[in-house]
Amino acid sequence: MESEDRADGFASKTLEKADEPPGRFASSRFGRDYYDRVPGIVATVTSITGFLNLVVALLPRERGRLEQVHDYLPVALSAGAVSLLAVSGLLLWRIGTMLRRRKRRAWIGALVIYALLIIGHLGNGTFIAAGVSFVLFVLLATTGSRFKAKADPVSRWVAVKVAVQFELVAFVWGILLLELGGDDRFAVPPTLWQRVQEVLCGLVGVDGPVHYRADHERFQDIVHATLGAFSLLTLAAVVLLMLRAAEPKAGLSANDETQLRALLAKQGQRDSLGYFALRREKRVVWSPTGKAAITGRVVNGVFLVSGDPIGEPDAWPGAIAEYLKQVSEYGWVPAVIGCSEQGATVFNREADLSALELGDEAVVYPEDFSLEGRPMRGVRQACTRVQRAGYEVQLRRARDVSAAEFVELERVAVAWRGDAVERGFSMALSRLGDPADGDCVLATATQDGVLRGLLHFVPWGPDGLSLDLMRRDKSADNGLNEFMIVQVIQQGAAQLGIVRVSLNFAVFRDALERGEKIGAGPILRAWRWVLVFASRWWQIETLYRFNVKFRPDWEPRFLSYPSPRDLPRIAVAALEAEAFITRPHRLRRLLGRP
Repeated sequence: MESEDRADGFASKTLEKADEPPGRFASSRFGRDYYDRVPGIVATVTSITGFLNLVVALLPRERGRLEQVHDYLPVALSAGAVSLLAVSGLLLWRIGTMLRRRKRRAWIGALVIYALLIIGHLGNGTFIAAGVSFVLFVLLATTGSRFKAKADPVSRWVAVKVAVQFELVAFVWGILLLELGGDDRFAVPPTLWQRVQEVLCGLVGVDGPVHYRADHERFQDIVHATLGAFSLLTLAAVVLLMLRAAEPKAGLSANDETQLRALLAKQGQRDSLGYFALRREKRVVWSPTGKAAITGRVVNGVFLVSGDPIGEPDAWPGAIAEYLKQVSEYGWVPAVIGCSEQGATVFNREADLSALELGDEAVVYPEDFSLEGRPMRGVRQACTRVQRAGYEVQLRRARDVSAAEFVELERVAVAWRGDAVERGFSMALSRLGDPADGDCVLATATQDGVLRGLLHFVPWGPDGLSLDLMRRDKSADNGLNEFMIVQVIQQGAAQLGIVRVSLNFAVFRDALERGEKIGAGPILRAWRWVLVFASRWWQIETLYRFNVKFRPDWEPRFLSYPSPRDLPRIAVAALEAEAFITRPHRLRRLLGRP
């Protein structure tokens, strides 16, 4: 067993050596530096080139300022093709991003582009630009072994489908333009076949057989401009789809779930978020020995892990090494949301992920909890008021609740939710009444026999609870949620032997707390203002104010990420995973996403 743990611990260290290209040159320090740095250099130059093309296209006044350096860029600046500049800039920027992730398709596309640029620059006599393109071509060609990341296999067929659809729309649009409005715009009225030829030629940017009258040249420009724009849009869409990251449909197999439950039975007390690994739309990455696992979901090219690895900490490095293999294979961005300080430390050591404190988890210990004292006055008064109104709370394990009652609970939970979408990923189970979740705890509040509120907790080891769901009837008395939580803390300790209860997660709690104190600096106050402003849409300040009422212990939670430039993408992926951002169903179908 000791040798297996050692294999887990050193798997991440052998991974990097296995990826080195063969040969004496590659084994030298200079060779390793060369192979490691060139992809980033080429990616940066390509992205900058694309950005400059976008600047020129969107800000025509800047063309004169860039004229003095355009001979040194791999892409010549054209003063007359704004749309072409914009599309080429977008494509080069996207290819540069994918080169940084070492996508194989991006490497092939970049080789083709730079080869064409070399020929084009030599033909135009721009030898310096041709030399720059040649250097970039050589750098790419000699580091091909570093570009192994796979693209989305589904995207090839989606790209073909989108291209056909876009071009069909463009073709129909062109025919309608030529048909509607009469034949007085043409020198000689064209036949249907000539109109078809004119549209097809316009889609590839050349003149067709149709001749226009001199006083209708503007109409000719409109026809050719719109058809050309359709083609450029199609080209951009196809390239973007071909280069996008894979986003496989995740899901726990029955075997994975069984093994995860076995790990949680042994090590579940380590992390209050551990049980949420059993969300069935997550994918699992196992360590070589099966003694640790990482769960997460691929969203927008980010393999987003939630919480700490499951299992024995000694086996975490092996699971992280397997996770990095998948990240490298598909060019995903690695990220961990909601990990503990121990988890952030291990991810930093094994995967070189930096850590950013995301907020704090409120943990209450029943042994130390009391409603006495001035700080608890607000909660005490709310509980007294609700109790006098005739509310009662019943605490039960999920296995003791009938299936029929769970059907009703599911119905009212959806009705009381308010939002059209069920939110949650890292700290929500998003299901009620599953027979496999018998250890979960349900608290129901009734008034004169009528259900008015419910709380659902998942197990945190054998003697802890972690809040999953909190719902109440909108017409119920204020303070009902506080009353239910107090009853869970008190009854849970007495009936179920609960010694710790994890409540809601307070995002950027420290900034909200320190920013309102006397002596807070202008930057901290400005950051707090941003968080309060964002609370109009997301319950940032509201959750903090609710949690702090119970005088909890605050446990920091972290976001682990590879580079600051990846933070915007990770933020969007996290918001989408938590369902704060949702893709329209038709758009998902169009893009071939699950």
